[in-house]
Amino acid sequence: MSSSDEDGDLEEQPFLGDHYDDKKPAEQRRRYSWGNSLLAMLVVFILAMSFALTALNIGFSNSRVGPAEQHDQDDEHQASPPAHIVYEEDIPAAPRLRTSDEYILASTWDFQAPPTTREHSWTISDAVLNPDGVFRPMVLINNQFPGPLVEVNEGDTLVVHVFNRGVNATSIHFHGMFQNGTNHMDGTVGVTQCPIAPGSNYTYTFSVTGQAGTYWYHAHHSAQANDGLLGPMVVHARNEKTELQTLEYASDRVVMVQDHYHNTTAELLMDYLKPDRENQEPIPDSALINGRGIRGCQDFPGWECDSSALGLQHFDLQRGQRHRLRFINVGAFAEFQVEVDQHPFYITEVDGTDVHPEPFHRLTVMPAQRYSIVLEANSTDASSFWLRARMLTHCFRGTPNPHLKEDIHAVIRYVDGEQEPSDAPVVSPTSKAWDETAEVICRDLNTSALHPVVARDAPPSDGYVYLRASFGIGAWRLARGFFNESTWHANVTSPTLHRFLDAPSNISSLEDGELPFGINTRVFDPAQDFVLQTRGICTLDITINNFDDGAHPFHLHGHQFYVLTPSLTGYPPSAADLPRYLEETGALRNPLRRDTVTVGSYQWVIIRVVLDNPGVWALHCHNAWHAEAGMAMQLLVRGEELRKKGVGQVERDMCTRKGVEAGVRPSDSIWFGQFDK
Repeated sequence: MSSSDEDGDLEEQPFLGDHYDDKKPAEQRRRYSWGNSLLAMLVVFILAMSFALTALNIGFSNSRVGPAEQHDQDDEHQASPPAHIVYEEDIPAAPRLRTSDEYILASTWDFQAPPTTREHSWTISDAVLNPDGVFRPMVLINNQFPGPLVEVNEGDTLVVHVFNRGVNATSIHFHGMFQNGTNHMDGTVGVTQCPIAPGSNYTYTFSVTGQAGTYWYHAHHSAQANDGLLGPMVVHARNEKTELQTLEYASDRVVMVQDHYHNTTAELLMDYLKPDRENQEPIPDSALINGRGIRGCQDFPGWECDSSALGLQHFDLQRGQRHRLRFINVGAFAEFQVEVDQHPFYITEVDGTDVHPEPFHRLTVMPAQRYSIVLEANSTDASSFWLRARMLTHCFRGTPNPHLKEDIHAVIRYVDGEQEPSDAPVVSPTSKAWDETAEVICRDLNTSALHPVVARDAPPSDGYVYLRASFGIGAWRLARGFFNESTWHANVTSPTLHRFLDAPSNISSLEDGELPFGINTRVFDPAQDFVLQTRGICTLDITINNFDDGAHPFHLHGHQFYVLTPSLTGYPPSAADLPRYLEETGALRNPLRRDTVTVGSYQWVIIRVVLDNPGVWALHCHNAWHAEAGMAMQLLVRGEELRKKGVGQVERDMCTRKGVEAGVRPSDSIWFGQFDK
């Protein structure tokens, strides 16, 4: 489902239900709304008729009754209104930073609630804000940064009304959501949709089924997410705390880490994509935790800056209890190393997959990856400790940024009893860092010991696909990212999904052949639209071989995959040798399942993915600069099923709105004849 005003204006429709007060504790923010007055009148009418008929001894069975009366009824055939919660948030008059308290999950959350429709309303706007003290233009949700926490149960329906009041077009991608049956809601500009033009709106509606865990959402139009359009999402399973998470914990919260730039994405992209800029990815200025950092304004002469209202982030944890922290790297470029002084912890979730707890004391988190840790507040040495997050600057190959501050600290504080978060001044801890050499190689965390709680061996494979990821210098000295011989550049007014559906079925289907997959060259130009198409349900082994000197976190939309190997040097096994190799290494026995995996410099990995989710799904490097440089391709899965659904007129109309191309990556042709000397 989707909706858009016929005239494309931004007049918001009223939403029914209790008011959302962002000043109240998280437990009080979620209220039930039982529909509109028409439904209430209908219930009253039915009740009246029921009583009247009963009085006349006519016999009115299975009558509907109001919610209060239902608790007194034992009739198993009784019907009840569908649960529907409307989250309404006051939009502050001035741009503001959210506090970390807004990312604490409610202890009263009902894991057993019936399937519920959860409805949000987001206004996208441009503003000037200072997450680390330095003011810069940003793109905000409801005039705040980062975006609000989205929390649902598996089986719920999520509705997000997006009102775009910004100067650029936009979209929202719910990272890691399968979108089974709703490929057009994936939010990937140029792949599944046209952008939401300035002055228009769009509603994302989809069911969250077959998955639970830690996720996030972000703009998927150019690299706009780096300007602030992002936030966390958590999906709860009914058995989350009874079976999937085998360690009990007293509190649960989200901790987002990210690199931060003082220049806009548009400025940085224009510089990065111009000629003679190979290996010149923009170097960040700062790091943020939950959207906040702190820099000394004296270090930025000539910049508007005010850090007086900023201070150390702190997380108050009940002493003697275990606590879950859901780490998400929502940044554009940097890998983070995260640790808590004097506190080992257990990793219990990776990219939405609950895993058997294994002890660690350090995380390395690439962009788009998520890890849940369970930490015990049981140290007797002190009551406050540093949480340290550091960007791995050894991975940076661009021109050094003199303003770079590579690390950021937060404070873990013990509190006694179930007290509210303290407003007491945050005192710098005296705790000691782990006595270990800092990580200097840009790579995934070693997850070889992590195995899913819900055990699943990798199913047999139907085929083998070999991909080469690289950078190359092409026309006009432009460095571009490639999969095999293809470098991608989004067509924002004619996305892949629309072009596939518009092509005659005899052309858009795979050519006759024995393989259940192939490159679609009849609808798409593989030089810029590398579309790997499958027929039916197909399980593929995909080797991604990195021929670049930088590491790449590759993310696949719409699916999780089995990680069959870590990132390895040398040459991957051939298709003929692969079965024996996987058997000898035990790779097929309950391997880790995730949606973002890193391939190190001049290394390779093998993933196995069951392609059963109908749609066009992006496979791309989640380094924002590399993706914009073209390191992306697409998997077209079960096209025969996709054709049956099509897309609605609303989605078609979005492609023709005024301003739909605002904010798109610059065309390569603008550099024709312009070379640096």
